[in-house]
Amino acid sequence: MRYSRIAVKLFEKEGEDVFYDPAYHGRTLKVFGMEAFPDKALGYLAGEYHKKGYSRIIFDTKGSFDGVGFDTVLKIRDTQPSGLDPIKMAEKGYFDFYTAATIVQTIYGLDRALTETLYSDILAGKVESVPEALKAGQKYSEVIAESYTAIDQLLYSGEVPELGQNILVDFGDAHSITLVGNAFLVLAAAVEKRKKVMVGLNDAAVLTYTTAGGAGLPLLTKPALKRATVIASEYAPDSLLNISGPVLLLYHEPDVQSMIYEANGVPPGPMRRHVLKGQGAFIYRTPETINVELGELHI
Repeated sequence: MRYSRIAVKLFEKEGEDVFYDPAYHGRTLKVFGMEAFPDKALGYLAGEYHKKGYSRIIFDTKGSFDGVGFDTVLKIRDTQPSGLDPIKMAEKGYFDFYTAATIVQTIYGLDRALTETLYSDILAGKVESVPEALKAGQKYSEVIAESYTAIDQLLYSGEVPELGQNILVDFGDAHSITLVGNAFLVLAAAVEKRKKVMVGLNDAAVLTYTTAGGAGLPLLTKPALKRATVIASEYAPDSLLNISGPVLLLYHEPDVQSMIYEANGVPPGPMRRHVLKGQGAFIYRTPETINVELGELHI
C-alpha cells in the first residue's frame, strides 16, 4: 500500500516494513509499555520526524530527554519562576485573551459569568496578569484566592518565555502535580495551532491527573493536518485509552496487554498476540477492519 510522506517505519514483519502513517491510521499514536520502553519509542519517533523536517514539542514528566536538538528548553520546577501567566502570554500573541480567561476559569473553577467579567476586565486593561486578577477585588478574585498558592505565584512570575520551533518542556524535577497540570494547559494552548510538528507527551498519564492537565490533552490530540501527536505512557487509564487513534503496544504486564487489546476492540483469540521484550504490536482500525501487526523493534 502507499503511504504519505509523514509515515514512519515502526518495525519489520516477515520481511515487510510496518509503518505508522498519521494520514492513514490517525493523527494520535498511543504508545504503552513498561519502564523505559515508551521513552525509547518516543525518542525514536521524534528523531524520525526531525529527519522529515518536522519540528518537535516534547512534554516530558520523567526527565528522559536531555535537551539536545531543542532550541527552547523549559525546566518547570516548584521552586523557580516559569513566566507562564496566561494573560501575559495572550499579550505576547500566543493565544487570544478569551483563551487566557478560559485557562484561568479551568484552573480555578470560575463559572461562566465570572469568566466573562474577567475577560471584560482583561480587554479593558484593568487586569494584565493572574496575580492582578487575584487582587482586583472582584468576585472572580475571591474564587481564585480559594486555591491560589505560592506555587501558583512562581508559575506566573518571571518573563514570558520565547517558544522556538523545537521545544522541550522538562517536568522531571517538578513535584507538584497541580503545577504540572497548570503549566501543561498553558503551554498546550500556546502551541495548539502549530503545523508541521510532532508533539510528544511522556508520561502522558501524569499530565491527565488534574482538571487543568486533562483540559490540555484534547488541544494536542484533536486531529490536525500536518501534525502528529505521540502519547507515551507506562499506565493505561481510560483517559488515554478513549482517545481515538492507533496503538503501539510494547512489553507490559499480561493483564495490561489484555486490557489494551480489549479497549481497542481486538477480539479474543489469535489476534491478541503476547508482546515480548523487544517486540511491538501495532493496533489500528480502518472503517471496515481492525488490524494487529506484530514485529521486532529496533529502537
